[in-house]
Amino acid sequence: MDLSAGIETVKGVGPKTAEILKRVNLRTVGDLLYCLPRVYENYQTTVNIEDLRPGKVIIRGKISDLHVVRTSRKRLTLTQGVIRDETGAVRTVWFNQPYRAKQFDEKREYYFTGKYELKSGRYQLTSPSATLVQDVNNGTAATFQPIYSAKSAIKPQMFHKLLENLRPEFAKIPDLLPFTDGKPLFVKPRARAEALYNSHFPETPDDAEKGRDYLAYEELFELILAAKLNKQENQRLRAESLKFNAKFTQAVVKHLPFALTGAQRRATWEILQDLEKNVPMNRLLQGDVGSGKTIVAALAAAQATLNGHQTALLAPTAILATQHFESLQTLFAGLQKAFLREFGKKIRLPRIALLTGATKNKRMLKTAIKAGQIDLIIGTHALITDDTGFKSLAFCIIDEQHRFGVGQRQKLLLKSPDNTAPHLLAMTATPIPRSLQLTLFGDLDVSILNELPPGRQPITTKILAETEQRDELYPKMRELLAKKQQIYWICQVIEEKNSGTATPVKKQVKKLQNLFPQVKVDMLHGKMKPEEKDAIMARFAANRIQILVSTTVVEVGVNVPNANMIVIQDAENYGLAQLHQLRGRVGRGDQPASCFLLTTGEGRPSKRLREMEKSTDGFYLAEVDLKIRGPGEIYGSQQHGELNLQVANLNDTTLMAQASHHAGNFAKDPAALKDYPELSSRIKKYQQLTTLN
Repeated sequence: MDLSAGIETVKGVGPKTAEILKRVNLRTVGDLLYCLPRVYENYQTTVNIEDLRPGKVIIRGKISDLHVVRTSRKRLTLTQGVIRDETGAVRTVWFNQPYRAKQFDEKREYYFTGKYELKSGRYQLTSPSATLVQDVNNGTAATFQPIYSAKSAIKPQMFHKLLENLRPEFAKIPDLLPFTDGKPLFVKPRARAEALYNSHFPETPDDAEKGRDYLAYEELFELILAAKLNKQENQRLRAESLKFNAKFTQAVVKHLPFALTGAQRRATWEILQDLEKNVPMNRLLQGDVGSGKTIVAALAAAQATLNGHQTALLAPTAILATQHFESLQTLFAGLQKAFLREFGKKIRLPRIALLTGATKNKRMLKTAIKAGQIDLIIGTHALITDDTGFKSLAFCIIDEQHRFGVGQRQKLLLKSPDNTAPHLLAMTATPIPRSLQLTLFGDLDVSILNELPPGRQPITTKILAETEQRDELYPKMRELLAKKQQIYWICQVIEEKNSGTATPVKKQVKKLQNLFPQVKVDMLHGKMKPEEKDAIMARFAANRIQILVSTTVVEVGVNVPNANMIVIQDAENYGLAQLHQLRGRVGRGDQPASCFLLTTGEGRPSKRLREMEKSTDGFYLAEVDLKIRGPGEIYGSQQHGELNLQVANLNDTTLMAQASHHAGNFAKDPAALKDYPELSSRIKKYQQLTTLN
């Protein structure tokens, strides 16, 4: 079977169906084969309604009496109905899913899978999934069945039909992985064909598990091999050796206006050691919000200047670039004064400039950069335009690097002199779990800032039901505003029309203006022009706005030490990493700070929110988030689109160790990859997705 053949070669796929499939990136036979079931349902475990016991259950029956009820809390809707079989009836409820009322044909039978539980004194089936009985093995028997996710206009039944048409061809699926030294025993001829067959046509849960185990290994092998090959390629590049001057560094550290933490000292030492090498540094500096990444980067930039070379610092927004520029300008000016007082002479510190879209006299500044008259250039995308050139760019720092695409980063890296690559330091405030460091980013060296500078106050976090706002939240807001401090209020959407059940920014602004007429309330959202966003944030930083209602555009942004409360509306709709990033907007000064996570609905808060409430450790939360949600987009969709890890569990250390050993042996001879064209193609994709440079 040719997995690269077009999707239209599959029996049952005509031109219209092919077009629909291509819209959801199912372009080849291989894409279809790797569109794996979402879950499996064992319909042999179906129970009669009269035999129901609390817990997850599957029942078979018809549904009727469907209707939608709106509760006193305006944004909560209940879709209610009654499911009946020959033995009895049970009430069912869906929360905030009004479309369910029109989803069912009362004359047809369905399998309903959900949680049977006691609610408000009555037993009910809560938010069940539903599958037509006739779609399960043609309705002839209740068996163990794969359940596919609907994609756009493609119904799960279509996947069943198309894969059934391919079923006789599964034995012809070619092997993918090499049978080289270090491979585990289950990597053997026809293992891939067997795994895909068992994933789509399992007879038992054990079949499905074995199939998915092999495919998980396949994913991990590809990721780890891509990372190892990236590292090998990086080692073949040449970079300027930026010699470490211990005396200079000690003098600078001694005259800083604050003491470095132990973690900052370790990270600085690791980076300065890398800069001395004549192969490019490829290092990730990760640290929680406020852990002091900028000063570490500044010490490294000063070393580059001392060696006669330039540094570029790329930031995702103009206001963040401006903040870096102003803080580093103040830092270097203060150091220069300290040296003048102590030694009576200046030392060689970076000449610094800011380059953004709003910079005046850009042409003059770019001429100065090209002539080498500026040592440290801080900027936004203006740094990577074709007309921005450097005399000797030897060091690149990319802040919040997941905000930039691969192509954007490479445009900056290619501005170094011919035949050399710049050293690269990527900074992120999104802690990356250890398992991801070993797989997706195994080509990186990682420095971690896991200590907060002295004086930083802890942030207290509390989950609050919306109904508790008036009694618990608003008094605390008034108390904080009376101290002339400021508040962030985060909403998920901008306007009512696209909000569904979420509170929109524009509506919340009006509500807060009425509740707090004595202060200035304003809004910030992604549809604003960049200059508008910068102006709003500048006014908030200057305390001319006391309550800023915003979407998540403030997730990475300007430092406002006077903002000491953040309220996150509809908190259940966010991932842990994003909630932690948002919480990091406050507590940046010397005052205590608080974060309120507002929830709707009747259920208990999720494990995600409960973990947020008890921990402020970003590294711990990153590991929890990985376990709950999988890898997600920790490195940002702008960088790599979707990694699309369907099966691999990055907490499976045994499988990862096996894949690392196997891939490591294979990578010793990179030329061997040419004998594996399909693997080579897949590896190139992962190399582009996961590399920093």
